[in-house]
Amino acid sequence: MLLSMDSSAVTASVALTDGDEIIKSEFVNSGLTHSETLLPMITRVMDGHKYSELDGIAITAGPGSFTGVRIGVATVKGLAFNDDIPCFSVSTLEAIAYNFVDKNAVVCAVMDARRMQFYNALFRVQNGKVERLCDDRAISIEDLRNELKQYDKVVIAGDGAKLCFHNIELENCTLADDDRIYQNAVGVAKAAQNKNAISPKALMPVYLRQSQAERELKLKLKR
Repeated sequence: MLLSMDSSAVTASVALTDGDEIIKSEFVNSGLTHSETLLPMITRVMDGHKYSELDGIAITAGPGSFTGVRIGVATVKGLAFNDDIPCFSVSTLEAIAYNFVDKNAVVCAVMDARRMQFYNALFRVQNGKVERLCDDRAISIEDLRNELKQYDKVVIAGDGAKLCFHNIELENCTLADDDRIYQNAVGVAKAAQNKNAISPKALMPVYLRQSQAERELKLKLKR
């Protein structure tokens, strides 16, 4: 069995799966209160099961909210450390793409990075397979618009999807439906099936740029 979770943005989710079978899952749009919601969700999803039964724990290690990513990674490390449970680090953007395995399209996964920039990656989804087209990155709306012009059919998803869609204004782009616009733990589980396991010690947050606090400190040191 695999325990998967996400707390990298405004939503939080937890799922317990066995292969393609979803044993139990929870999803909330809690607005970045994951320090209060994540552990109770895990407790409810794991009710009736022991951590010793797990083959691994998967987590979205970023990009996303710096606080949310840290909470998720720290939670998994704490759960996995004592029993040395294998861990799986999944890109938040890749987890979004796995919401669309029943589609044939390019998925533009976007998370709001502020100042009209997005954390982004592109994926081609075809016949149930997800192919990554670029690395996770921080990109401006202008550069992303120019890149998306080359594709016939693009679905925009993620917590930055609505902002991105309404600013890009391309005819080949559609906005994902509300029921699959956000990443969720079931998608994390699907993505983890194609990942190599790592130790709890090796699991680390993935940031695409410095936090606001780090940027402000860097500016102060330069003065």
